[in-house]
Amino acid sequence: MIRKHHSKPNFHASRRSALRRALVAAGILGLAGLVGTAPARAEIGAPEKEDLKFGFIKLTDMAPLAIAYEKGYFEDEGLYVTLEAQANWKVLLDRVIDGQLDGAHMLAGQPLGATIGFGTQAHIITAFSMDLNGNGITVSNDIWERMKPHVPKGEDGKPVHPIKADYLKPVIDEFKAEGKPFNMGMVFPVSTHNYELRYWLAAGGIHPGYYAPHNGDISGQLNADALLSVTPPPQMPATMEAGTIHGYCVGEPWNQQAVFKGIGVPVITDYEIWKDNPEKVFGVSKTWADENPNTHLRVVKAMLRAAKWLDENDNANRPEAVEILSRSEYVGADAEVIANSMTGTFEYEKGDKRDVPDFNVFFRYNATYPYYSDAIWYLTQMRRWGQIDEARPDSWYMDIAKKVYRPDIYAQAAQALIDEGKMSADEFPDFASEDGFRAPQTHFIDGVTYDGHQPNAYLQQFEIGLKGDDRI
Repeated sequence: MIRKHHSKPNFHASRRSALRRALVAAGILGLAGLVGTAPARAEIGAPEKEDLKFGFIKLTDMAPLAIAYEKGYFEDEGLYVTLEAQANWKVLLDRVIDGQLDGAHMLAGQPLGATIGFGTQAHIITAFSMDLNGNGITVSNDIWERMKPHVPKGEDGKPVHPIKADYLKPVIDEFKAEGKPFNMGMVFPVSTHNYELRYWLAAGGIHPGYYAPHNGDISGQLNADALLSVTPPPQMPATMEAGTIHGYCVGEPWNQQAVFKGIGVPVITDYEIWKDNPEKVFGVSKTWADENPNTHLRVVKAMLRAAKWLDENDNANRPEAVEILSRSEYVGADAEVIANSMTGTFEYEKGDKRDVPDFNVFFRYNATYPYYSDAIWYLTQMRRWGQIDEARPDSWYMDIAKKVYRPDIYAQAAQALIDEGKMSADEFPDFASEDGFRAPQTHFIDGVTYDGHQPNAYLQQFEIGLKGDDRI
């Protein structure tokens, strides 16, 4: 649990009192806590709830929360936030649902999965996307040595990237011939990591298995060539080192940790699987959002400022961000490990460090905007692998996206920052013309084009996976 300035127990109270006096003086808060008359912020009233607790998992992409806290952006909004690391994604979601947490760093698929009732049923929304990219797929040293003969080499003798799952397939075929299971880890059934790992495997002709919730089978391993199972992110390297899994898909710093420990090789980043893919979101319960609309807007404002800080001036602030994230209360990994990916590089084999300037994106390319098309992509993958176990019309995908993703809240928070002079209109989408859909995306490892307006047509393009009226 993180509380600022433990050594100064009166800091919170004194700073809070000073801030409230300043807000009242500026006309932002009335003496009775009513909406002030200052035109720049007239549309966002006082926070309904000032003391907040937000959850996160120890990953570098929780950075917008840490920076909003450390830079005082939450306090600028009259919010007094405690950040608390959670044991795993299920615990985190459950605590948001039951109100122990006001909100949390979430997997992009979690609000969608919960809202449609895959796993725990609850209406969760997001008005803020936390980042793009940030994941990788790592295999053990043994598996890498068995893959290498199949991997093309460049003139410098190094592997040509991206490394496709085609080069893993002969290894898995050997395991099958020997009657051995090939096990891989991902962090949660509705995680980006699960879908990215499945996408990569299937693009290489490796079946990652189906879910069949209507039959009570939620293992995700039906018909699988590679058996995927859940492992919490910080435990990935040790689980692979123990031989329980042969590889995994996870966010940083747990791929780079495998390199530093000498136990595995990251073979591909998600930037190479789907360029500039959405990764985490900030999620709250619909009930909480309805009860605390001003608080919610202020949280989004603070996190927008944090995201901008993380990316501005060509990532000039990243070294400072690395130092903050390396602290035990946040990610708690060595700064050198975190810096390997956070500062625009990524190390594959030991010594094979390459420039990947967009490995972590927090603000560029409208990274923070909650696009409906992002939500629909996750829903298509839930359908592709059986978590949505029967056909749904395109209109259903759109309805769920609008129920969960809230660009209206985002736009209001962004406009307030523009009105206050803290940010400029050209840093955001054109809200007057924005329809919530990215242009059709073509940068996938298999060359398939994704158009969020046509989810069923998109699914028809895949050889492996459910589509149309298919059902397990």
